[in-house]
Amino acid sequence: MMAQIRLSRKNAVTLEEAMSEFIREMKLASGLNTRRVFAAWDAVSGASAHTLKQFFRDGTLYVTLSSAIWRRELSLRKASLIAGINDFLAADELFVKDDPKVAGVKEIIFR
Repeated sequence: MMAQIRLSRKNAVTLEEAMSEFIREMKLASGLNTRRVFAAWDAVSGASAHTLKQFFRDGTLYVTLSSAIWRRELSLRKASLIAGINDFLAADELFVKDDPKVAGVKEIIFR
Protein backbone atom coordinates (compact mmCIF):
# COMPACT_ATOMS: atom_id res chain seq x y z
CA MET A 1 0.00 0.00 0.00
CA MET A 2 1.31 3.45 -0.93
CA ALA A 3 1.92 5.95 1.85
CA GLN A 4 -0.23 9.03 1.76
CA ILE A 5 1.45 12.36 1.24
CA ARG A 6 -0.08 15.36 2.93
CA LEU A 7 0.59 18.77 1.55
CA SER A 8 0.30 21.67 3.91
CA ARG A 9 -0.76 25.10 2.77
CA LYS A 10 1.74 26.58 5.18
CA ASN A 11 4.56 25.33 2.96
CA ALA A 12 2.84 26.08 -0.34
CA VAL A 13 4.92 27.84 -2.98
CA THR A 14 4.03 29.23 -6.37
CA LEU A 15 4.91 27.34 -9.51
CA GLU A 16 7.39 30.11 -10.40
CA GLU A 17 9.18 29.66 -7.06
CA ALA A 18 9.22 25.89 -7.48
CA MET A 19 10.66 26.14 -11.00
CA SER A 20 13.32 28.63 -9.89
CA GLU A 21 14.36 26.35 -7.05
CA PHE A 22 14.45 23.34 -9.39
CA ILE A 23 16.64 25.22 -11.89
CA ARG A 24 19.07 26.21 -9.11
CA GLU A 25 19.17 22.74 -7.54
CA MET A 26 19.84 21.05 -10.88
CA LYS A 27 22.48 23.70 -11.75
CA LEU A 28 20.73 24.60 -15.00
CA ALA A 29 20.66 28.38 -14.53
CA SER A 30 23.85 29.24 -16.44
CA GLY A 31 22.93 27.22 -19.50
CA LEU A 32 19.37 28.55 -19.57
CA ASN A 33 20.57 32.11 -19.04
CA THR A 34 23.00 31.79 -21.94
CA ARG A 35 20.12 30.66 -24.18
CA ARG A 36 18.06 33.63 -22.97
CA VAL A 37 20.96 35.98 -23.86
CA PHE A 38 20.94 34.55 -27.40
CA ALA A 39 17.15 35.01 -27.61
CA ALA A 40 17.56 38.60 -26.38
CA TRP A 41 20.16 39.23 -29.10
CA ASP A 42 17.78 37.96 -31.78
CA ALA A 43 14.89 40.06 -30.46
CA VAL A 44 16.81 43.31 -29.85
CA SER A 45 19.31 43.40 -32.72
CA GLY A 46 17.05 42.49 -35.60
CA ALA A 47 20.02 40.69 -37.12
CA SER A 48 19.13 37.09 -36.35
CA ALA A 49 19.01 36.23 -40.07
CA HIS A 50 22.56 37.57 -40.47
CA THR A 51 23.97 35.97 -37.30
CA LEU A 52 26.13 32.94 -38.04
CA LYS A 53 27.42 32.07 -34.55
CA GLN A 54 27.00 33.30 -30.98
CA PHE A 55 29.14 32.62 -27.93
CA PHE A 56 28.78 34.02 -24.42
CA ARG A 57 31.40 34.04 -21.66
CA ASP A 58 32.06 36.24 -18.61
CA GLY A 59 29.58 38.94 -19.62
CA THR A 60 30.86 39.21 -23.20
CA LEU A 61 28.68 38.23 -26.14
CA TYR A 62 30.67 37.22 -29.23
CA VAL A 63 28.65 37.44 -32.44
CA THR A 64 29.77 36.28 -35.88
CA LEU A 65 27.86 38.06 -38.63
CA SER A 66 27.49 37.20 -42.31
CA SER A 67 28.57 40.59 -43.67
CA ALA A 68 30.83 43.50 -42.88
CA ILE A 69 27.96 45.91 -43.47
CA TRP A 70 25.92 44.38 -40.65
CA ARG A 71 29.01 44.27 -38.43
CA ARG A 72 29.60 47.99 -38.95
CA GLU A 73 25.93 48.90 -38.52
CA LEU A 74 25.63 46.99 -35.26
CA SER A 75 28.97 48.21 -33.90
CA LEU A 76 27.64 51.78 -34.16
CA ARG A 77 24.65 50.74 -32.04
CA LYS A 78 26.65 48.68 -29.53
CA ALA A 79 25.76 50.69 -26.40
CA SER A 80 22.05 50.69 -27.19
CA LEU A 81 22.17 46.97 -28.02
CA ILE A 82 23.77 46.16 -24.65
CA ALA A 83 21.15 48.24 -22.84
CA GLY A 84 18.34 46.68 -24.87
CA ILE A 85 19.54 43.13 -24.25
CA ASN A 86 19.86 43.75 -20.51
CA ASP A 87 16.38 45.33 -20.41
CA PHE A 88 15.02 42.31 -22.28
CA LEU A 89 16.69 39.96 -19.78
CA ALA A 90 15.40 41.94 -16.80
CA ALA A 91 11.84 41.53 -18.08
CA ASP A 92 12.32 37.86 -19.01
CA GLU A 93 10.61 35.52 -16.53
CA LEU A 94 12.88 32.61 -17.49
CA PHE A 95 16.12 34.51 -16.83
CA VAL A 96 17.61 33.69 -13.39
CA LYS A 97 18.74 37.10 -12.20
CA ASP A 98 20.98 36.01 -9.33
CA ASP A 99 23.17 33.59 -11.31
CA PRO A 100 26.81 34.66 -10.77
CA LYS A 101 28.06 33.14 -14.05
CA VAL A 102 25.54 34.74 -16.43
CA ALA A 103 24.24 37.98 -14.94
CA GLY A 104 23.94 40.08 -18.08
CA VAL A 105 25.80 41.44 -21.08
CA LYS A 106 28.67 43.84 -20.42
CA GLU A 107 30.31 43.82 -23.85
CA ILE A 108 29.59 42.70 -27.41
CA ILE A 109 32.36 41.72 -29.80
CA PHE A 110 31.51 41.43 -33.48
CA ARG A 111 33.37 39.10 -35.80
